[in-house]
Amino acid sequence: MALHFERTEFDARRDRLMIEMAEKKLDAVVLFAQESMYWLTGYDTFGFCFFQSLVVMADGSMTLLTRSADLRQARHTSIIENIVLWTDRDNANPTLDLRNLLNDLGLLGARIGVEYDTHGLTAFNGRRLDEQLQTFGQIVDASGIIGRLRLFKSPAEIEKAEKAASLADDALDAALPLIKQGGDEAKILAAMQGAIFTGGGDYPANEFIIGSGADALLCRYKAGRRKLNKNDQLTLEWAGVFNHYHAPMMRTALTGKVSRRHQELYDASLAALVAVEKAMTPGNTFGDVFDAHARTLETHGLTKHRLNACGYSVGARFTPSWMDMPMFYQGNPEPIAPNMTLFAHMIIMDSETETAMTLGRTYLTTESAPKPLSRHDLDLIVR
Repeated sequence: MALHFERTEFDARRDRLMIEMAEKKLDAVVLFAQESMYWLTGYDTFGFCFFQSLVVMADGSMTLLTRSADLRQARHTSIIENIVLWTDRDNANPTLDLRNLLNDLGLLGARIGVEYDTHGLTAFNGRRLDEQLQTFGQIVDASGIIGRLRLFKSPAEIEKAEKAASLADDALDAALPLIKQGGDEAKILAAMQGAIFTGGGDYPANEFIIGSGADALLCRYKAGRRKLNKNDQLTLEWAGVFNHYHAPMMRTALTGKVSRRHQELYDASLAALVAVEKAMTPGNTFGDVFDAHARTLETHGLTKHRLNACGYSVGARFTPSWMDMPMFYQGNPEPIAPNMTLFAHMIIMDSETETAMTLGRTYLTTESAPKPLSRHDLDLIVR
């Protein structure tokens, strides 16, 4: 089997889930998030674009309901032993197959948790699922259970994150020689992704962000490439990825002369990231981290140019996004604790002057100060 962890690691994760289920008095949970299935069993697929679910019983036994295309995928990449297939056909309703499976498992009338908050369960299928289960048992939303367990990384997971961070550094190393007047965004992007693949890494859960000129102010990927001018700005957000574990980084690099506005925004970004690092310690919350960012940018007169979040948890994620919960935003009460892998990004976009500046990297939280996982410094990149 193509497992990326020892069986004892999966057993420990299952045991943690069983404790949570017992505390919430759940007889079973029905999982739809691909990252939940991967974390719990190793099951690795993009087949969650179709209907599939993993039923976990209170005793830890598991049954996967999926399509025939993923039968061998599940057998080869996971520890799942019980696999049931639903059949592709005209007017197929796999939620009926799921109800029948739950009935076969003796769960009629049981208290069942459903993982609703995921891209793996569309609104269309969620409505059909509710129709099938509304009289079947006591159905409760169990969306956050595994997500919170995944927040705290094991030593084996931390090794994956550290490898991913090394690959992110490799990607930046590959990009730097190409960031210059006449530099082609297409070649920069190819070099970065190529460095990660060459290092044994994986596709990211979402596209890398690359944009120069006015497009440097965008916070999402878009189609289209351009070449850099003599005095230009290039915003990059990418992630090293290893066994689906992500370690994002973010930089705005400059070509030619540094403008006064770029220097002002960089100085503010660096001050804000340093303040965030000081707040990213046990005893503080995710909301406190955001407040440190917001206060710093306010002192620099940049409140209207910042975003309303400044980072998030990262780990093993699948399409369409490497962003995990919880996020750094105002009032988030989630405590900072050791063994979290967190991405902090300072993003300042001044649309009035079309000036962009970003600065971000991934950290491992500890009992005290967080540990940056990147080997690169935070100096302004000027080529």
